[in-house]
Amino acid sequence: MTAQRHFIFWGLAFASFVLLLFVFSEILLPFILGAVIAYLLNPAVDALGRRKITRGPAALLILSVFSVIVGILLALTVPVVCREIVELYNNIPAYLDRLEALFAPHRARLEAFLYPGGAPPVTDIVKEHAGAAAAAAGVIAGGVAQGGQAFLHIIGVIVVTPIVAYFMMKEWPRIIAWGRDLMPPKRRDTIMTLFREIDTKLSGFIRGQVTVALILAVSYAVALTLLGLKYGFLIGLASGLLSIIPMVGSVGGLFVGTLAAWLQEGEWQYCVAVASVFIIGQIIEGNLLTPKIVGDRVGLHPLWIFFALMAGASLLGILGMLIAVPVAAVISVLAAFAIRQYKSSPFYKGDKRG
Repeated sequence: MTAQRHFIFWGLAFASFVLLLFVFSEILLPFILGAVIAYLLNPAVDALGRRKITRGPAALLILSVFSVIVGILLALTVPVVCREIVELYNNIPAYLDRLEALFAPHRARLEAFLYPGGAPPVTDIVKEHAGAAAAAAGVIAGGVAQGGQAFLHIIGVIVVTPIVAYFMMKEWPRIIAWGRDLMPPKRRDTIMTLFREIDTKLSGFIRGQVTVALILAVSYAVALTLLGLKYGFLIGLASGLLSIIPMVGSVGGLFVGTLAAWLQEGEWQYCVAVASVFIIGQIIEGNLLTPKIVGDRVGLHPLWIFFALMAGASLLGILGMLIAVPVAAVISVLAAFAIRQYKSSPFYKGDKRG
């Protein structure tokens, strides 16, 4: 097969894959989530297999332990998060008043600069429309939650996801062997090398970066709660989870946490205490957690991860975010391979025979 036919074949294969994602995007979430869980837990199943435990019971045991841990974490975190969200919503008008009072001494100059025509200040606009926007969002969320489609999605995630994860973990060696058998024999070694590079990047991100983010989420949430910061649990949890994208979580948490501390106490000492949580967390992450847990296995630039997540979310929502990093890893490896092939080609080397 010529290079042109190879290009056409793989181009059509990729286009078909993208088309299938869009056509079946409504039902793919539990299957993609199950595959992610299976990929995450498969090393534990392999470890039990080395202890002479067959894959079926091993997969069931590992999945059961994982489900119990996730259930406990949700039971502990969801009520606290929901309570803090409701409290934050109720206190938004008071916080807007404090922000307006904070900027009151500079209000005239700021309004003259931003609104030379005498338009109302930003705080008045926000206060005027915040209630209506929140009410509209509540109506929309309530309508979605009551819809049959949302109910089916929830059932699908709860029921189908563990089933998919179990069978994928149980049949993992057969899936790998089946995929290997489909590869052209002459290109099999090259393709397997590329897959190993992709696996290294994915395992580094999923089992490494996600682990670091979870540790930071728990640490930030507990530390801010102990400091007595309102919504500290919510801010810490969100900041830690956003640390999947390096620097984004810590910088965002530093800004939001410090602002919340100022609105709550109005004292710079308390703001410094809250800010120090994120500064210390970033130091520990950069010097201890990431080198020990992730190492140099990820190989995905933070900007590339951020772009992939944003692009995936805009195209396919939650499903797009789940597949964004694997797709980014595949593109990264294939791009590096293409560059290596290009640099070894006669065209790059200037060989007139090429």
